Amino acid sequence: IRKKKEIINFRQTVQMIFQDPYASLNPKMTVMDIIGESLDIFNLVSSKEEKRSRVAELLELVGLDFSYADRYPHEFSGGQRQRIGIARALSVDPKFIVCDEPISALDVSIQAQIVNLLKELQKKKKLTYLFIAHDLSMVKYISHRIGVMYRGKLVELADADQLYDHPLHPYTKSLLSTIPQADPLIEKSKERIIYTLNFENEKNKKLREIEPDHFVYCDDKFNF
Repeated sequence: IRKKKEIINFRQTVQMIFQDPYASLNPKMTVMDIIGESLDIFNLVSSKEEKRSRVAELLELVGLDFSYADRYPHEFSGGQRQRIGIARALSVDPKFIVCDEPISALDVSIQAQIVNLLKELQKKKKLTYLFIAHDLSMVKYISHRIGVMYRGKLVELADADQLYDHPLHPYTKSLLSTIPQADPLIEKSKERIIYTLNFENEKNKKLREIEPDHFVYCDDKFNF
């Protein structure tokens, strides 16, 4: 029983925003049912009236009108669907939200709106995000601390500004060299860094603190 309660508490504390706003919403459920499902599962509301009131608050929080509550997912755009997914994640008042590439399936014009919404909610709700993405410019915009992964391993971990201004691992340098520049002259003359994996002393390599709060995957002689 104790283990079951721990699992339930974990599910309530940690929520997820999925990559695909189309596949992540049940097409047979209304917005009311989608957002309200977690409220019922965790017994967070005691009546239908309280449930409707809570769903109305959540929809307003993500920039949607309560009149949408009785509609189905196919009636919304990709950006609106992702807002519904965010409202669903917020329904149980989580402390930690995993954002699994939440903007990659959206139009570029909508991506900024969703990211700004996430930042606004982070301040209002004091949330912690694990923001998974490939868009390096967007990663820097939303992140306070960044971890770079290569082939399933964390190769560098540092504060956002420190990592972008002073990358240490060759793979991080290679990634950052691919970020497009707005100036065409700079973009044309920019040199891309090609990363080649060094298999030597792989057994001795682990995440080590090279600088204060700056960790890099290397061996004891700081070889990458």
